[in-house]
Amino acid sequence: MTDETTAPAPTRIALITGANKGIGFETARQLGRLGFTVLLGARDEERGRTAEQTLRDEGIDARAVRLDVTDENSVRAAEQWVSARYDHLDALVNNAGVPSVGGHRAAPSDTSIQDMRSVYEINVFGVVRVTNAFLPLLRNAPAARIVNVSSEIGSMDATVNPGSPVSGTPASIQYPSSKAAVNMMTVQYAKELRDTPIKVNAANPGFTDTDFTQHRGIRPVEQGAEPSVHLATLLADGPSGVLWGHLWTTEGDGDGGYGILPW
Repeated sequence: MTDETTAPAPTRIALITGANKGIGFETARQLGRLGFTVLLGARDEERGRTAEQTLRDEGIDARAVRLDVTDENSVRAAEQWVSARYDHLDALVNNAGVPSVGGHRAAPSDTSIQDMRSVYEINVFGVVRVTNAFLPLLRNAPAARIVNVSSEIGSMDATVNPGSPVSGTPASIQYPSSKAAVNMMTVQYAKELRDTPIKVNAANPGFTDTDFTQHRGIRPVEQGAEPSVHLATLLADGPSGVLWGHLWTTEGDGDGGYGILPW
C-alpha cells in the first residue's frame, strides 16, 4: 500500500505599498497571519527593514522591498527584485498615500498647485505606475486581487449628502480629488480585467487613528486594515469595480458596519 501525501498549498504572495507603518503595516500583518508572504514596499529602506523584523518576530514571512511609488526607476527595480524571487503575485495593495506633502491643508481657493502635484504623484500616478509594473506577475496568479486604498472623502455622494459626516466644511482639494481619481481608476482597471480572474476594488479604511490623521481618527488601525484585507482575499464570487469598506454615518456612534459605498 502506497502512502499518499497531499502537496502543500502554494504560498500566496502580497505586495503592499507604504507598508512600514500605519494601515499598510497592519494590512501586511493581517495578511501574514493568513499565511501570505508579505512584501513590504517602503520608500525608506531602514524603516522597511525594521517593519520586516517586527513581523518576522511574530512568525510572519515578511520581506522589505525598497519602493518609492513616485520614482519610475525605483518601481522598476522593485518589480525586478520581486520577479527574481517569485513567479506570481496574488495581491497588490496600493496603500501608499498622503493628505498633503507640504502641510498645505487650505481652502480650495488657497490651494497650493505645487502641493497638489506632489499629492497626485503619490496618490494617483503612483497607483498607475505600480499597478502597471506588477500586472504581469498578477496575471500569473490563479486569481489575483488589486486593492486601491481610497476614502469616503473621495466619494462625490458622501461629499454632498447631508447624512454623511464628510459633507460639512469644504476640505482641501488635493486629497479628496486624488481619491476620487483613484475611484475612477479602480473602475477602469476592473473593466479592462473583467474577462480575467483578477478583481480590482477600492478600499475605504474609514477615519483611522494613525499618523496619517494625526491620531484624530475614530477607528483603531486594526479595523482600518480590515477592508484592504477583505478585498485582497475575496472569493471568486466577490465583486469587482466597487468602493467597499467602513460606512460612516451621523447616527449613533457613527459606525455603520461594512458595505459598498456610492461613488
